[in-house]
Amino acid sequence: MLWAWERPEDLRFIDPAKIGVAYLAGTVTLHGTQADWRPRMQPLRIPQGTRLMAVVRVESGGRAGGSAREAAQLISRASGNAGVSAIQIDYDARLGEREFYRELVRDVRHEIPRAMPLTITALVSWCASDTWISDLPVDAAVPMFFRMGSEKLMRQAELRAAICEGSTGISTDELVRVKLARRVFLFDPEPWTQDDLGAALYEVKRWR
Repeated sequence: MLWAWERPEDLRFIDPAKIGVAYLAGTVTLHGTQADWRPRMQPLRIPQGTRLMAVVRVESGGRAGGSAREAAQLISRASGNAGVSAIQIDYDARLGEREFYRELVRDVRHEIPRAMPLTITALVSWCASDTWISDLPVDAAVPMFFRMGSEKLMRQAELRAAICEGSTGISTDELVRVKLARRVFLFDPEPWTQDDLGAALYEVKRWR
């Protein structure tokens, strides 16, 4: 799966039989008791038949509050986007925001179609040493082995949360070897090119 962030992306060179796209569909910004929705504004070009996962970024500035149901209803909008078969929430919830996040995930699960997979991104520590996400009603969590900051020592940590075992998140500019799961999510800090993808896939295959 290729993460396609908020920028023009032309991914018509991918093989949709092997590669899917997790694209930023919109951002929910929490302002105290208010929740605002900003949809994707940049074009995304993909080949016909590409499996699409809609990613919704949640930003709070560490001050999450108010109605989780309102924010969940905004996130669920992405489930109606053309071709979308799964939803992913990207939220760097702080310690004091965890209960809000629990409620948010429960409400999103209620709002989107029952059969639609729901996933989240996760700090590596959430999957290894502080597994508070273990009981969230999601189909999978993707531990992000990049932009780790103080978590860098956990690159080779054992993932103890079962929901983290099926996916690995890595970035093209931090290809430090980690144990790969069945599904790999790739991030590129620059717009994707065929050369970038080829180089990343070559490296990833060496890790298998």
